[in-house]
Formats: sequence, structure tokens, C-alpha cells
Amino acid sequence: MSLTVWTNAEFPAAETRLLRAGLHGHRLVFSTNMSTAVLAAGKPDPLLAEADVAFGQPNVEQCLAHPRLRWVEVTTAGYTRYDTPEFREAFRDRGSAFTNASGVFADGCAQHVLAMMLALGRRLLPSYREQLSERSWHYDERRYESRLLTGQTVLMLGYGAIGRRLAELLAPFGMHLIAVRRQIRSERGVRIIPEESVSSALGQADHVVNILPDNASTRNYVNARRLACCKHGARFYNVGRGTTVDEGALLAALRSGRVGEAYLDVFETEPLPTSHPLWDAPNCHITPHTAGGRHDQDAAIVQHFLHNLAAFERGGQMLDRVV
Repeated sequence: MSLTVWTNAEFPAAETRLLRAGLHGHRLVFSTNMSTAVLAAGKPDPLLAEADVAFGQPNVEQCLAHPRLRWVEVTTAGYTRYDTPEFREAFRDRGSAFTNASGVFADGCAQHVLAMMLALGRRLLPSYREQLSERSWHYDERRYESRLLTGQTVLMLGYGAIGRRLAELLAPFGMHLIAVRRQIRSERGVRIIPEESVSSALGQADHVVNILPDNASTRNYVNARRLACCKHGARFYNVGRGTTVDEGALLAALRSGRVGEAYLDVFETEPLPTSHPLWDAPNCHITPHTAGGRHDQDAAIVQHFLHNLAAFERGGQMLDRVV
């Protein structure tokens, strides 16, 4: 079986060689409009009509228009543009597959959240600020402000690849793990709850971790009403999508103390404008959409695709299959 693989993903030379070598004779076609920003929508490309497989960020309308396309893998964990009933139904009806690369970013995002939980709990950030400024020695304050993760409760909003990996990392701390998702089925070590139970779970959680994707049902999911349900002083983390949080409501919750501290990696507008009030919000810690980052990211994305290509060829189970 010889396939034509189309891509608009622009990789460094080493990763491009890795991709070519892993195709084992399949034809590789590069788009006339290569994509340098993975979050940007792909532009239409006439070469996509020749493809059996698309790898990158192909144009949505073209994916729907070309029934020859038997499988699409996007190079991101998020797939908002493709997450529509029309797209899913069209791919199911013609037996085409759609996969994302969430497994590539799961460890990074999960470790990022764990790192911030530990940093906040052990008061590392205030001590570091003092090291850079007055070099004061707040022994009693820092020592008795420190908290253990042991026995605390974590509520995860969304439970996919990132949530599963975070649950594995948190297991040794003996925490109580709760997750909300649409599919209510049992998971080892995690209590899965339906959406109608979110309000009561928010009142129990010491840590609220938002891992929600961006779609019509999740925009502004973390709003004033849900934030008002939070346990006073709870810590909030966002490694999902910025559009899922009402930033004005979060700002008010931080100022009132309802949310004790926030760690934010994603925002509705990126880069976050320098004048945005979240930069100066009390106890708000910001990273520039780097939670999923890793030094070998491009190689891992290519390897993920090649693993799935082998599974696709033999009719096996593909990683991170959405459709």
C-alpha cells in the first residue's frame, strides 16, 4: 500500500529527515503554504487533493471536500477548528481517522502543574523574590506558611491525556482526585463526576486544574458563578485554553481572596498584553503558553505521527484517536 502524505508542518532539518526516513517509501508532499505557527489555521493548498494522509494543520474545508483523505493528524493537542459535528460526522461516514498529538504534550503539562503546586505549597516563589530584592530571612513566615500536598483535594476540569498523566504524578502524594468529563466511566484512583456535580466539587477542592479544550460548550466555563463555588483560598491552574476562563471573573476572585493563588499558562489573547491587569493581580503567576513545552518537541511530534502511520497501515489502534 503506497500512500501520499501531505504536510504543512515546518520542522527543522533533523526532524524533516526523521519524517522522510520513517515513511518507508510513501510519497511525501510539502504544502505550498507551510505553517510556521501551529495554532494558526492552515491555508488552502491544491496539493492536499492528492493526499491520502494529512499531517500538520490542514484546511478544514478542504479536509471535508476531499474524500480521498483517509486520515488527518494535527500537530497540536488542541483541535478546535475540527471539533464540529459536521467534521466528525463526515469523517465517520467515510471511515476516515482523525488524531491529535495530545500524548506528546501530556507529560509537559502535567509536570508543569505539579511543579507549580509544589512551588506554591513550599512557598518557593516568595523566597525567590526576596532573594532578588531585599534578601530578607522570613524564617517563621515561610516555614509555617508551607503546606503539604498530602491529603489535599484536586478537581480536574477535563480528563484526557493530560489529566491521566497528572493523576499518575499526583498518586504518590495521597491526594483525593476528582475529575469532570462528559463520559462517566470509572478510572483507577480518580473519582469521575458529571457536570451537574461540579459546583459541589469546587467547594471541596484545594486545587482546581483546568484542562478544558476550546469549543462551543467550554467557552467561559470557569465563570463568576463557578468561581463563587470555590473553596475560599483554593488554587487555580489553567493549562487548557484561555477561552475557557472568564478572565474578568478570575481577576475579581483573586482580588477578593476567593481564589488564593492562580497559575496561568494560557489566555484569551496571546501574547498577553503588557497592560492586562492579570500581570499585576495578587498571587497570580504567569507563564507564556509553555506548559506543554519540551526540548525534543518536534522529534516527539514526528515520532508520534510515524507510530500512528504504522498502526494505520496494519489497521491497529492509533494513539490519541478522536474520530
